[in-house]
Amino acid sequence: MSEAVRETSCDWTVTGMDCGSCATKIKDAVARLPGVSGVEVGIMTERLRLTLDEAQTGRDKIEKTVRALGYEIAPRAAGAKKDFVLPGTHDGHDHDHAAHEGHDHAGHDHGPKAAAAKRDESGHGSPGHVHDDPADRGKRWYQTAKGKLVIFTALLLGAAWIIEYLAPEIGKWAFVAACLIGVAPVAQRAFAALRMGQPFTIESLMTIAAIGALFIDAAEEAALVVFLFAVGEVLEGVAAGKARDGIRALANLVPKTAQLVTGDTTREVPAASLTIGQTVLVRPGDRIPADGEIVDGSSGVDESPVTGESVPKTRGPGDAVFAGAINTEAALRVKVTKGAEDNTIARIIRLVEEAEEARAPTERFIDRFSRWYMPAIVAVAALVVLVPPLAFGQPWDTWVYRGLALLLIGCPCALVISVPASIASAMSTGARRGLLMKGGAVIEAAAKVDVVTFDKTGTLTHGRPQVTDLVLFGATTEAELLAVAAGVEMGSSHPLAIAILNKAKDAGVTALPSQDAKALMGKGVVATVGGVPAWVASPRYAMEHGGLDGLGLRQATIFEEDGKTAVAVFREKNLLGLIAMRDEPRADAKDAVRQLTAMGVTSVILTGDNPRTAAAIAGSLGLKFEADMMPEDKLAYIREIGSKGGVMMIGDGINDAPALKQASVGVAMGSGTDVALETADAAILRDRVTDIPATIRLSRAAMANIRQNVTIALGLKAVFLVTSVFGLTGLWIAILADTGATVLVTLNALRLLRFNPEREA
Repeated sequence: MSEAVRETSCDWTVTGMDCGSCATKIKDAVARLPGVSGVEVGIMTERLRLTLDEAQTGRDKIEKTVRALGYEIAPRAAGAKKDFVLPGTHDGHDHDHAAHEGHDHAGHDHGPKAAAAKRDESGHGSPGHVHDDPADRGKRWYQTAKGKLVIFTALLLGAAWIIEYLAPEIGKWAFVAACLIGVAPVAQRAFAALRMGQPFTIESLMTIAAIGALFIDAAEEAALVVFLFAVGEVLEGVAAGKARDGIRALANLVPKTAQLVTGDTTREVPAASLTIGQTVLVRPGDRIPADGEIVDGSSGVDESPVTGESVPKTRGPGDAVFAGAINTEAALRVKVTKGAEDNTIARIIRLVEEAEEARAPTERFIDRFSRWYMPAIVAVAALVVLVPPLAFGQPWDTWVYRGLALLLIGCPCALVISVPASIASAMSTGARRGLLMKGGAVIEAAAKVDVVTFDKTGTLTHGRPQVTDLVLFGATTEAELLAVAAGVEMGSSHPLAIAILNKAKDAGVTALPSQDAKALMGKGVVATVGGVPAWVASPRYAMEHGGLDGLGLRQATIFEEDGKTAVAVFREKNLLGLIAMRDEPRADAKDAVRQLTAMGVTSVILTGDNPRTAAAIAGSLGLKFEADMMPEDKLAYIREIGSKGGVMMIGDGINDAPALKQASVGVAMGSGTDVALETADAAILRDRVTDIPATIRLSRAAMANIRQNVTIALGLKAVFLVTSVFGLTGLWIAILADTGATVLVTLNALRLLRFNPEREA
């Protein structure tokens, strides 16, 4: 019997990747090894992830391969072990409510979410190589390994100039020595890549150019090029580090220690060691160390580090709080509800990290383009070297020099880094403001949106309707009407059900005992109350089943024209009464619609409410509406308009999952602990409707930034390609064109870190 193949998911941190070709080099080298599949390399997150059959290739072989290329590798930190999953609700159950409006309960499908598999990330790592080391973080450039190499090559170059000045007859050999010593580590990496089947790397082109320059008696320029290459690597490292700082800063939001309550005393423990059910003391001014629920105390909580919401909110017993939020006023006791690896900040970090895998179509195209760009430039360089001397009798020295200059333009570093740097900066900016997007593909799709469709309840409205009117028909008292209605709704978590139950509680009415409650998809609920069936349903359903007469229908119509939602409470052929409820629009909903309109985006409400209620709400907000929509109707509508252009669907992240999935971009609106992000492509944590135009604005800014970067990268290459062929620019300008373009596009991407998506253009 053959032994079953056992594959393991492995995850490493790789330091020293400063440009796109670094990631390509590592990916290609590792993918060639037997038993390796699913290789993913993230430049901004310094991550290598793959599936490994350890019977064919061991982890140590992977690490040895990466180190041979000149990068440092170590097993991924334990905090990144679990895949990014956000539960649908606090208790982890998937309450599949269909459209909220029109009292359209969808039943309670309490199917637990499948947890993502943990990744096995043990491995072996050892420090040291010429590339960036984790210990270099936080140091000045001249204290890093690359910085020291720059200083060393500068000293060599300076010494060569001094020797040439003092002893011109041996000056040339001083430059030769400076060049050879400076290019040695570069050549070492080039040969390592060559052994792994990668002849076209920037290191190999650099080595050929430097050695070639020595052969055509351009030793001084060869030494200068080696020095400029080292400077360029330092600048690339500094720029890439700046781009990563936004992501690293998120991890620092959670305090390292917590005050664990044990009986009547507290003791300091590592925040990472907290487990669900423990209680911590959070003093005024402290950051909350874990996602949890307040069990004692009331205080203002500043959630701006997590959601970007600048105004502290008063929180008390029973309220949920985020890890990283700041307690501003009084001491709180908080019961931990999420482990350290699952708190809101950890989820956001994993979302940002894994977003590099959801690459934008533009990035995939550039990656394919870059794979033939470098060999094509090498071929052009070879033609420049050979054709003029052989075909036209031109001097070899001149055209070899120009060909070597072309080689240095052959690296697509700037082009490949142009997209991930912009995406990482945009995601970091969004995460600081509670705008979460699952990668470049989502950002690119959001930038192209021209229609935004809104679920109503909990999205454009607060999702907390309140009973405004009770009208009696068959019932003798309001208490009787509420007792029956509350009995039917007992146990439901639908917003309209909660409104009725709260009204009954405030009125001191006890719900009648009920059983066999059943949701009527998109229509209401039926249950056996007092041994007899009773319904709480939409007026339309009540009319169809003999539970509503003409007089009742007229009253329901009046409510609906006022923008209220009316439900009929009835038994067989006997209308007990009507209950009217209103869910007020969010204060910023009208402004959000105005902003979207100004951006050229059409806004539409998709609601299960009847046309009169929908018209009242839509009219007050200034947007279009589609009424009487069941979940399948919303799906069909989005599919139809999606065939004509980009469409974004905004929901509460729990209901209308098919519509969220069907849209070009599905956005879940709600707090970080409740949002079903596994369904949606994006989420907004602040429950602010104006964050929708902000998300689109940020996406458009990111795509504009990417277009600028691609223009810079290709434009500089094109200019210096022509000038090198015609001999207008030499080797040192060519190397500046390469490293300079990489630095420029990275710095341009960093501008997104200061972009304010809430500011209207």
